[in-house]
Amino acid sequence: MYSDIVDLRDFYQGPLGRAARHLLRARVAELWPSVAGERVLVLGYGAPLLRPWLGQAYASYAFMPAAQGVSYWPREGPNVACLVDAENLPLPDASIDRVIALHALEAVAEPGPMLREIWRVMKSGARFLAVVPNRHGLWAHSDRTPFGSGQPYSLHQMKTALHQQGFLVERARHALYMPPSSSRLNLSLAARVETIGARLFPGFGGLLLVEAGKQLYAPRAGRKAQRHRLILPLPLPAAAPVPATRWGETV
Repeated sequence: MYSDIVDLRDFYQGPLGRAARHLLRARVAELWPSVAGERVLVLGYGAPLLRPWLGQAYASYAFMPAAQGVSYWPREGPNVACLVDAENLPLPDASIDRVIALHALEAVAEPGPMLREIWRVMKSGARFLAVVPNRHGLWAHSDRTPFGSGQPYSLHQMKTALHQQGFLVERARHALYMPPSSSRLNLSLAARVETIGARLFPGFGGLLLVEAGKQLYAPRAGRKAQRHRLILPLPLPAAAPVPATRWGETV
């Protein structure tokens, strides 16, 4: 089940959500230092990760599943958010350079149809980053965050799901080693705990980040019959860059 758009927005505007957003952005930046000149798609609720790339990417898309809801985003610039059917994306084949799924894969009972659709819109050589709750981490077992709902994954489960849909897994990382608590002490130590946790307990971060590429000859068995697809014109204009502070930027 998808989290509601209001709950997601409120979480990332709160103290714990702001800290989580900062740490997650840092981890993603290690994997993807630059997306300059590329078309970037975030599926689910990817606004926390997309903001630093506004004005850098050639085009940015924030696709939010219908069961979750959608809101105008970003509030201070041209809208890049769109309500979609996550299994029938309004994009041409092989049109996207980078895809991130955040608050998406854990919300569906069967990830195959969503992954096949992501595979379809990716260019040859494109990159996909699946961000899901880690089955072995604390965040998947807490109701204080959106990551406590839905289906968490182990690394083996995520790799298997990606392989079955024609992806080649390149590397995996973990994020959010801090406990899912809004206490001042916990938040003040978040960056230090993240560094120590990554060194000493690499498999126990709250989130699992798995990067994969597109296999050229993907298995197509079981694909649903083609439905009418409304195609969005490309490119969409990128929003103007927004000055950001370290902890207090808006989502």
